[in-house]
Amino acid sequence: MGEALTVKIYAWATACAVLVLPTAAMADDTKAIAEQAHHAYVTAINSNDTDTLMAAMTSDIVYQSPGEPELVGSLAVRKWVANYFGAIKSVWDKQTLSFTVSGDWAIERYGWTVTETDRKTGVTTHDTGKGINIYHHDKDGRWRVAIDGWSADASSAK
Repeated sequence: MGEALTVKIYAWATACAVLVLPTAAMADDTKAIAEQAHHAYVTAINSNDTDTLMAAMTSDIVYQSPGEPELVGSLAVRKWVANYFGAIKSVWDKQTLSFTVSGDWAIERYGWTVTETDRKTGVTTHDTGKGINIYHHDKDGRWRVAIDGWSADASSAK
C-alpha cells in the first residue's frame, strides 16, 4: 500500500510541476525565440520570393487563408505562394500579440496589416486581420512555420 501511495504522490507532484510559472531566464528565452521566429517569417513573406518564403516553412506546412480551402504540404502551399507573389507585391506587418513556447513547438497569436499592389494594374489595397502561427524548432536549429491560419477583419475594406 505504501508503494501505491508513493506512485500517486509522484504522479500528483509531476502534474503540479507543469503549473509552475516560468523563471525570468525562461521568459527571456521565450522572448528571444519569439523575436527570431517572427522576424524570420515576416522577412521571408516580405521578400516576395517563393523560395525564400518556402524555406521559412516546414515541409508539411498548413495554410489556412481567408475564403479558401485549407492547403496542406509544401507542394500545395508553394503553388499558392507562387501565384500570390506573381499577381501581388505585398508588404505585411505582423504584430505579435502573444507567444508561447513548449519544447520544439511555439504558438504565436498576431494581428496584421497588409498593403498589396496588383502587379498588372498597379492598384493598391490595404487590409487588416488576425492570425495564429504554429512554429516548429527543426533539427537544423531554425524555427519554421508549420501552420499559418489568418483571417481578415470584417470591417476592413479592400
